[in-house]
Amino acid sequence: MLKWLTGKKPIPVWVIKQIDDGLLHLCGQATVEPQTKRNAVLTELHERRYQGAVNMAGGGLVLNARLFAALVPLEALEFDTQAQAHWQGRTWHVSQVPQRCWTFDGPLIAQHQRQGNQELLVSTEDVSGIRRQVKASLDPGVVTFGTPTNEHPLIAPRHGEHTEASSISSKPPKGREWRGDDG
Repeated sequence: MLKWLTGKKPIPVWVIKQIDDGLLHLCGQATVEPQTKRNAVLTELHERRYQGAVNMAGGGLVLNARLFAALVPLEALEFDTQAQAHWQGRTWHVSQVPQRCWTFDGPLIAQHQRQGNQELLVSTEDVSGIRRQVKASLDPGVVTFGTPTNEHPLIAPRHGEHTEASSISSKPPKGREWRGDDG
């Protein structure tokens, strides 16, 4: 009841991870708990300036608002029977963002997936940039073996060769020889 009196009742929002041309990558519903007046927070949400905690619905996760492109009050985003969203005077296709992508810090791509008798758009991490970097690098299938030039002094020498470092390290220090009378 105290939250109702102070005007700091949680605000339910739709969480949008990424906004593409005609496509919203939608995480789902969440709530934000105003630290200031409710109307001030609603204004920040509409202007995409809200900074603070986002309590994700259904799992207890609390994430930072900077991870998302927009937090939209529930009444500002509507869905029609074709599962398209209506927001800011436009019609948008919607791609569902799985929980593993909520904290992903990079672009998402939408892929078609069939679930039952309907086709859905599901967002996944866009790794095409990583693939391009791998292809641009040297052929990973080619390995060049060579002889080591500087061997470590603690590695045993080959074929009875003794290096200065190995012969020095194999001699016990003067006055500290083991005599076998530890008793």
